[in-house]
Amino acid sequence: MTESASSIEGSIKVGVITDQTGALSFMGVANANVARMVIDDINANGGLLGRQIDLFLEDSETIDSVAEAKAAKLVQQDQVDVIFGGIFSSTRQAIKGPAVVDSKKLYIYPEQYEGQECDPLIFCTGPVPAQQLEPLIPWLMQQTGAKKFYLPSNDYIWPHIMNKKVRELAAANGGEIVGEEYFPLDHNDYVETIEKITASGAEVVFNTIVPPGLTPFLVGLYNSGFTQRGGHVVCTYFDENFLNLVPATHVEGLYGCLDYYQEVDDPFSRDLLNRYNEHYPGDAQFTAGSACTGLYRGIRLWEAAVREAGSLNQQDVIDALDHAKIDAGPGGPAEMVPGQHHVRMNMYIAQARNGKFHVIKNLGIIEPKECSQGID
Repeated sequence: MTESASSIEGSIKVGVITDQTGALSFMGVANANVARMVIDDINANGGLLGRQIDLFLEDSETIDSVAEAKAAKLVQQDQVDVIFGGIFSSTRQAIKGPAVVDSKKLYIYPEQYEGQECDPLIFCTGPVPAQQLEPLIPWLMQQTGAKKFYLPSNDYIWPHIMNKKVRELAAANGGEIVGEEYFPLDHNDYVETIEKITASGAEVVFNTIVPPGLTPFLVGLYNSGFTQRGGHVVCTYFDENFLNLVPATHVEGLYGCLDYYQEVDDPFSRDLLNRYNEHYPGDAQFTAGSACTGLYRGIRLWEAAVREAGSLNQQDVIDALDHAKIDAGPGGPAEMVPGQHHVRMNMYIAQARNGKFHVIKNLGIIEPKECSQGID
């Protein structure tokens, strides 16, 4: 559908694809809210290049084939100037086909992910393994003394690459992987896996299971007594939206590492959260693991690039976006690393306690260390 009071002649067209229904709807609805809020802010302040922005907001239904079809619609029928969106990495790949490969359209992907996306037309505005795992895993091992990791996973690109990085980091710090399993996205029976975790002597469960299987896995893991025996659960995408999925006791002590948590209280982050909550009260919260921060950051960086370029000429916008920066954003300032199409930003280690995430270490600005364009 088109999110606009009226189609404005000569307007700038922004396409956003997000999972407003289906298994990730609690994340996708929040992303849709962020897109509306930021575009409304830009329009209320005179628009961009003297023109209003029309938001074309599409529901990918947490189905990759739907995301692919919506991307084709946005570029072929609606003729948008830029596309944002996608949560699952498989959804990014689905959008990439019609948007980037076929139509050569600028695409900005907002979710924390496995890294290694290296396309001249794609910019990524969420954290990557160098920003999440490289600081978190050695810190966790040092703080807890844990050495044995179990890796329950869904079977797609993000878990495979994240687990490879965990293996490297664990080995480099004297640890080992005692189990690693992969399951289809719709798998929800983890009884056997939890028995294997118990038998393995694992001290850390590094989880890359995602909804809908996430809830039964967490319930089963808790009921097995894993954390009560002193085990540690790590989930780098887990945020305040996910805390609603299970009772607080089931994820007590869970560790994560993201670019923002709601406890981060610099003035800009606090005001942004308050404004979001006023506009969109309810369960779809403004969080980092759900891609809200990356989407906010992405739209603002794109806006800065368009202003610098002085036009919507795509190559000029890309050239400006390559070094775009924002002085304030959720969690702090952010800027593109020239040549990498990824963002350097503040990162935080947090732990779930009593149903809330508490920041236990501000890591400061962390580099993404992603590939340089044109260099393998």
